[in-house]
Amino acid sequence: MAVAPLSIPTISPHPTLPPLPIHSHLPFLKPSKPLLPIPIRASTTSRPIHFPTPKLVRSPHLDNHASRHSHLRFARKLSTLLLSKSRHFLPLRILRRCRRYLTLPSRRPLIPMILRYPSLFQLIYAPSGSPLHSSVLAVTLTPAALELFEESSLLRARMADSLAAKLHRLLMLSPHRRILISKLVHLGPDFGFPADFRSKLCNRHPDRFITVNTTYGRAVRLVSYDKSLALPMPPLRSYGDNRIMDRPRRFDFIPLRRGLNIKRHHREFLLRIRKLPEISAFDDCDLDSLSPEMAEKRACAVVREILGMTVEKRTLIDYLTHFRKDFGLPNRLRAMLVRHPEMFYVSIKGIRHSVYLTEAYNDKGKLIVPDELLMEKERMMELVREGKRMRRARRKGFDLDLGDGDLVNSEEEENESEIEDGFEDLFEVGIGDDWEDIGDDCEEEEEEDEVEQFWVKKAAAAGLIERLSEDGDGVELDGSLLPVYSNCEHARGKGLLPQVILNMCLIQIIAASTGKVVSLIKAHK
Repeated sequence: MAVAPLSIPTISPHPTLPPLPIHSHLPFLKPSKPLLPIPIRASTTSRPIHFPTPKLVRSPHLDNHASRHSHLRFARKLSTLLLSKSRHFLPLRILRRCRRYLTLPSRRPLIPMILRYPSLFQLIYAPSGSPLHSSVLAVTLTPAALELFEESSLLRARMADSLAAKLHRLLMLSPHRRILISKLVHLGPDFGFPADFRSKLCNRHPDRFITVNTTYGRAVRLVSYDKSLALPMPPLRSYGDNRIMDRPRRFDFIPLRRGLNIKRHHREFLLRIRKLPEISAFDDCDLDSLSPEMAEKRACAVVREILGMTVEKRTLIDYLTHFRKDFGLPNRLRAMLVRHPEMFYVSIKGIRHSVYLTEAYNDKGKLIVPDELLMEKERMMELVREGKRMRRARRKGFDLDLGDGDLVNSEEEENESEIEDGFEDLFEVGIGDDWEDIGDDCEEEEEEDEVEQFWVKKAAAAGLIERLSEDGDGVELDGSLLPVYSNCEHARGKGLLPQVILNMCLIQIIAASTGKVVSLIKAHK
């Protein structure tokens, strides 16, 4: 008898549920697509190189150097303004329109800032051409300052050939062989160029330079390429003389300043850059065809040549950024300079950051090979120190607070900001003869007048204002007759006195004081 097989019901691990009704309250889920591997496409660009981002390590000696340079900023800019005038003085009402160029904030009065430098500047009553005022308050250079700048001018005249060679090499760094004059005025003082370098360097060497018109303004273009000047600058400092034993090193050497340590990946990056083939800053090359590391090595060579031609082997980073397109420098220029501490040092002292060529300075922050043009700055620092002693002696004799604090309030200067103010052409053509065209009228002119009168009274009480010895070009009226003319002018402004009657009154006033009538009538027609 056959036995029927035992059937055991099996339970599916995934039981099927009955279909949901059409009007179910549950949401309808679409079936998800099967996950397929994403195809990898070949990249058309090379993998970007990640440059290290090192930490900025401070150098006290170079930071002190940058701080001293920042302290002289106001004095040097005011001297440039005064030297651009034939008689070397400017009325105070005109000078206060140049606040943005002088980097002077509106909250700080102008007269106390001028009195900080009594050995460089002095307040005078200069003759005025206006019949309303016989003299105007002005600022001028002291005889010691004039002697200093005259000696500097003679020194630049003797070094005209070397300064022209600097400009020649600077133009050779540019692939287009031309640079805008509006850009050159920024680096002009750092290179030691005279204020009117366009006439003294460009026009006097027509075989080297020529000025041309471009869509962006006037530019200096190179006439001929001199291969003898296209040589890299030799090393300014030798790092092999301080070795104890004369034997080959076991490891690769990176010349760093004393006390500076860098991380391992940063050291490997610098060694990789140093092992690349040498490239000259004067070589014509296609920047697009260079690798990122090779392009950075070329940019470092260009900055090294620029800093090597400066007087103090330093300049502001903002000035270098003006030449990024001219010299093929990277957009993130400051980051590149910080990445190479073996060549450059970035100081954050002062309002604007400075960059130094480290091989030009010793471990104590002194220049290894001083430039001849440094004499002007050293003499100016001596005059500033002498002025500080004069202020101390004056405070002992007068119980007056004329703003004679320290040399410069460093905390206040750190918060100031420098603005592009349209005075770039000052080094090219000077201010000009028309003083009224300098800057814009100040919105708070009345308030500044009150503050100015306050400081003028205090300075006059201390005997700090002198009168110009030379005779003025205008007509000086008697002080007793000035109120008469002022009342007539006030009446004419309100429409109570016609211009004809005012002219007749003016003739009588001038005839009573002087015989110079004709010139004054022409001036007031």
